[in-house]
Amino acid sequence: MKLGSLKEGGRDGSLIVVSRDLAKAVRATGIAPTLQRALEDWTNIAPRLNALSEALNAGNAEGAFDLEIGDLAAPMPRAYEFVDGSAYLPHVERVRRARGAEVPESFYTDPLMYQAVSAGFYGPRDAVKVVSEDYGIDLEAEVVIVTDDVPMAVTPEQAAAHIQLVGLVNDVSLRNLIPPELAKGFGFVQSKPRSALSPVFVTPDELGDAWQGNKLHRAMLTHINGQWFGAPEAGVDMQFDFAQLVAHAAKTRPLSAGTIVGSGTVANEDTSLGASCFAEQRTVETLRDGKPSTPFMKFGDTVRIEMLDADGKSIFGAIEQKIERAG
Repeated sequence: MKLGSLKEGGRDGSLIVVSRDLAKAVRATGIAPTLQRALEDWTNIAPRLNALSEALNAGNAEGAFDLEIGDLAAPMPRAYEFVDGSAYLPHVERVRRARGAEVPESFYTDPLMYQAVSAGFYGPRDAVKVVSEDYGIDLEAEVVIVTDDVPMAVTPEQAAAHIQLVGLVNDVSLRNLIPPELAKGFGFVQSKPRSALSPVFVTPDELGDAWQGNKLHRAMLTHINGQWFGAPEAGVDMQFDFAQLVAHAAKTRPLSAGTIVGSGTVANEDTSLGASCFAEQRTVETLRDGKPSTPFMKFGDTVRIEMLDADGKSIFGAIEQKIERAG
């Protein structure tokens, strides 16, 4: 099934079930008022939502309406936790090689991960607000999963059963603020503003053969200002699958229902497939030409992030955003 949230009912939106073709929706607030509430009682709530989904896709759901993507908030307008990994080591290797640094051996056995902003997410059509272009505005097209309650110290095999939803994120980064923050040795704060989530999240079974080995095996398609930017394969070159990422996050603490776990920027060894962020593109240019030639994003630029199924139909709907000056 596919789930989303309308921009109504408060800060957490109002839960809806969305048809497979993203054309119709029906309010699910009689089952659970919000997606967060549904995840907190997933075992009992999911079968009822699935029954409503089946009725909607069969054309039998009472109260069904035409879906307007602009009416959607993020599926989870806020979450208790958002932990973001960096599971695509081709990206890590290239970035470090461009500055003459080796990749530590531990990176191949222990995932990189940080605690990201979860207090609020942009909806799929909301503008990205930034104070200054000098900050180095960048996108990061990533896959995310959402968990139910995850016990502390789960194994990857156990963690797989706690992956309940899959979606996309534009993990906005302010690249020129990152180096001075990391130099302090205490992680990201100012350089990582709010991110945007795809119009809907879907259950893994909705993905069919595209969901294998706790990875999503489809291309991450990104356009900038209407021009193709990249389509790397999300299921290729992913060093750590989502079960491993969940287990890593839960090593010393339980994860609350509704925790979002990100894959990191999707990147492949094959650079002909393009990039999922400007930092990646600029790194490829630096390694090839000695310096980057692609600038970061400017006010008025647009980004579109999407993933298509084997029939060329949108799975999650597209994140479509304009970069705007804050205030």
